Parts: sequence; structure tokens; C-alpha cells
Amino acid sequence: MNKISIIGAGNGGLTAAYHLSKLGHSICLYDSPQFDTQIQAVNKQGGIKALSKDHGAEMMFPGFEEITHATTDIKKAMEFAEMIIMICPSFAQELLFEQMLPHLQDGQVVFIMPGNYGGLVLNRMKNESDQKDKDITFVDGISIPWATRIVEPGVLTIMGLKEFLSVSIFPSENATDEVKQLITESLPVPVEFLDNPIVAGLENINFGGHPLLTTLNMGLLENFDGDFNYYRDCCSPATANAAAKMDQERLAVGAALGFSLRTELQAMNALYGSNYKSVYDFNRDSTTHGKINSAPNSSKNRYVTEDVPYLLVPCFELAQAVGIRVPIVESCIHIASAYNDTDYFKTGRTLKDMGITAEELKNLTS
Repeated sequence: MNKISIIGAGNGGLTAAYHLSKLGHSICLYDSPQFDTQIQAVNKQGGIKALSKDHGAEMMFPGFEEITHATTDIKKAMEFAEMIIMICPSFAQELLFEQMLPHLQDGQVVFIMPGNYGGLVLNRMKNESDQKDKDITFVDGISIPWATRIVEPGVLTIMGLKEFLSVSIFPSENATDEVKQLITESLPVPVEFLDNPIVAGLENINFGGHPLLTTLNMGLLENFDGDFNYYRDCCSPATANAAAKMDQERLAVGAALGFSLRTELQAMNALYGSNYKSVYDFNRDSTTHGKINSAPNSSKNRYVTEDVPYLLVPCFELAQAVGIRVPIVESCIHIASAYNDTDYFKTGRTLKDMGITAEELKNLTS
């Protein structure tokens, strides 16, 4: 099996370390010294525990798994493996990659979950550093495979598992059979390979459901401290209709770039093996997402602070590049910016951050 380093020990990182170890891979789990709570817990108990039940609901893949290494030494994590999986908030991707840069090795695969155009950003950073000659492959996943959360240090619950994971490989010439096999062997679900990281960013399933529903429901979410089932309680016929209109804007951007993207409903049904007739029905009735009452309780939640600047802003920038309007996307960015006194149009992930000029965008999408 493979030697894999997981960079980031939050909900997704801890779950990746647990599940990939359960599949027989040798795992090194890393997090920064200032965020070492999970690393300390894993080392103290000798591994990671997954519960069989939480809040009375049955959970997936319960048990206990030993982890080969859990460390705050980035050099050790980078030297351990050929496959590096980054699972962290998008705003932390550049910060962590700065730590990783001095230790990059030729032939390494840096797999970012979710990518949110991160492969393009990190490739630009590599090319602007003294590591520019290193042959590194960047993989952007549209999400993580699991619906999961940490319940206490070193202990988690896995509520659901996607049917497959869509990923892109960049640079495209690195999409060899060997790299594809490494990716496929390392994940707990089948892999769908997309054309490029622009498609992967636009296919992120969180695009509509998270930022728009959160901004539309912010008064109730804050006043009732997020004491809801997010998907069931924050999706109404009207908000689902607004989300569908914003999804049409995303699809229009994809079409203008030459991509045939899945609708949000098609993506949800495909990823979770369901057959709902509408996004409203999915959010109201999904057994995976209905197991635990949990919702954002402020505008500082990642559904706003990550999904607006790293999903909506790139879509807005791409729309501008191809000359079409996306008024609901733009409005959602304005509202989120007002909530948090932050100009996400400036601080979000731009084409410049990705190192993409108009000519390079044409090459990526041709």
C-alpha cells in the first residue's frame, strides 16, 4: 500500500488519516505547532477512534486505527511520502505550502481537498520560488469523500461517504497512468478525472448550498446559535429557488468556457447515490445530512468565510473574463462582505492569485 502524509488535522484531515489507515496505507498526520490539539491526542492514545453512534444515529466505519506518525514537524511529513494530501481551509493553503516549499521532492503529488483552484495557486507559488524546477503534480478534489466531524480530540464520527470523488490533475502533462493509479489506490471511493482545475473549482458541490443559504438565513442562525439541522431547516421552497438561479449562473460560466457542468441536483444525486427530484427534496430528506443538528451560528463560519472568497469570487472573476453577468453570485459576495466588513472581491481568490492571464485561461479551457 502507499505512504501518505496528511497535511491538516481538522475534521477532514483526521478522518482521512483514520480511514486511509483502515484501508492499509501508512499515514503521517501533520498539523502546525500552534494547532497541535489533534496531534497531541493521537499520540497520547496511539491512534484515532471513530464512534459507532452519535446523537442516537448510526455512524460509518467505527473502530480504532493506529497512525504511523502524528507530528508537527513539516520536514518529517514531507519526507515521509510520495503522496501529500492537504485538507485544510482554503485560506490556509498558501500558509501551509510556504512551510512545505523547502522540502518538496521531485515526483511528489500534492492532493488538495477541496482544491478550490488551489493547485493553480500553489503551482504559481512554486514557480516563483527557488523550487521552480521541482516536478510537482497538483491534484484538486472538488470536496472531501466524507461527511464527518470531530466530537473530541482524537475522536470522530463519519456520517456518510460519497459515491465517488471528482479530481483534476495539473499540469496536464503529469496526468500519467502512474499518477492516476496512485490517486485511485489512495482513496476510499472511485475517482472521476476532470479536464483541469477550473472545472474542478466550478464543480465544487458547496458552491450554492453553503454560501447562499447561509447568507439568506443569517438572522435566524445567529439569534438561535445555529440550533438547526442546516440542510433541512435552512432550505425552503423560496431559498431553493434562489439557489437554483445562482446555479444557472455557474452553469452559464462553465458553458462560456466550453465546459458541460453537472447541475447542483445532478451532482448531489450522483455523489450520494440518490434520486431526488429537486435540491429542496434532497436538503429536506437526505439521510446523510439529516443525522445531526448542526448549522453555522455566525457570519464567521466557513460556509461564508471560505466558500464566498474561494468559490464565488473565482466564479465572478471567470464570468468577467468571458463577459457575462452573474448578479446573484455578485450579490451574495456583496452581502457576505458587508456581514464581515471585508471586501471579498479583493481578498478572495482571483485569477491573478491563480497565475492565470487571459491567454492562459484560453489554453486551460481549449
